[in-house]
Amino acid sequence: MLTTDSPDELAQQNPEMFTEIDWKLFIRLTLHHRVFPFLYPKLSRMHNQLIPVHVSERLQQEYRSNTVRMLQLSGEMARIGAELNKLGIRSLFLKGPVLAEDLYGDFSLRTSRDLDFMVPIDRLAETENFLLQQGYEKIEVYESILGDWKWREHHLTFNHPHSKIKLEVHWRLGPGPSAEPDFAQLWEHARTSTLLGPDVHYLGREDLFLFLVSHGARHAWSRLRWLLDIKMLLLQQPDNEQLLRLLKQYNCEAIAGQTLILAADLLGAPVNARLSALTEKPKAKRLAQEAIFYVARMVNLNDPPLEPEVELHFKAYKPAILTTRNRLLRAAGFLYPYAADARTLPLPKPLHVLYFPLRPFLWSWRKVTGREET
Repeated sequence: MLTTDSPDELAQQNPEMFTEIDWKLFIRLTLHHRVFPFLYPKLSRMHNQLIPVHVSERLQQEYRSNTVRMLQLSGEMARIGAELNKLGIRSLFLKGPVLAEDLYGDFSLRTSRDLDFMVPIDRLAETENFLLQQGYEKIEVYESILGDWKWREHHLTFNHPHSKIKLEVHWRLGPGPSAEPDFAQLWEHARTSTLLGPDVHYLGREDLFLFLVSHGARHAWSRLRWLLDIKMLLLQQPDNEQLLRLLKQYNCEAIAGQTLILAADLLGAPVNARLSALTEKPKAKRLAQEAIFYVARMVNLNDPPLEPEVELHFKAYKPAILTTRNRLLRAAGFLYPYAADARTLPLPKPLHVLYFPLRPFLWSWRKVTGREET
């Protein structure tokens, strides 16, 4: 269990816990779950005889490399926030060093692969142009007709060829179709970083919980770092009533219950009586059990191809976390024209509205002819 208790006390009370550890597996687990920066300072304070030298050295190496990376990301986060502010573009950073600073009190205690920030959708094009001028390269280009990218997708990805920094620019918190707070609502509760400066804004505590729960559930909590974030956020005691209203409004009560069950059972996270009612929901219990499948297997769901057993399980898991309303929205979204329909039967732009009645036939044609595009 990951804990904030004194490691020395743990070692003194239960020294036998450290005698039968498979240290090779331990290193693999800490790296896979991205918790090594949180664990290393604790382990480094323990008696040397309990932790093998090669384990301490490996974790120290990873910890130092992560600290350098987080310093780099911190500098870029502050710079981008300031430049966007000069352009009059409001931005909300969703993860990265600002999250590490807020939840852990030290950005070296959490990993971040990239920088995620959100801008109003009507300023997205300006933001994209700014990043291209800064030397960033756009990774993916969404093919779209009738503007479906605005609700099907939720971010654009950019890479910098020299700094190797990856950015995700959001206009939604998560993929649609689903209900979520818009930028203006999130901005009302936004906080400002005390470490990274007045131009770095990030989500309010309750909005952050909603975002982390939705993000972690979509990824089946396959990395413990996401649950550790939840534990650290719960220790800050968010406003229970505001949080419950938010979860109910955006249909996230079941996955919030799943999250609280996992965080409490696996990491000893504190769940107060007001929030514990969410953990009693049958769907929350079922989803928590489903997520254990991924925790036990060290699965990287973002690195296909997946093992057949994992892929089959994940195909069933993804719709299971949705509410009935969101499943209906997803089904309705399937009837909305895709770019593949325009490739199958090109029509002049003024006639694109005809793709709505033609969509079932075009999709069926692709299936019959072996073209597996959506």
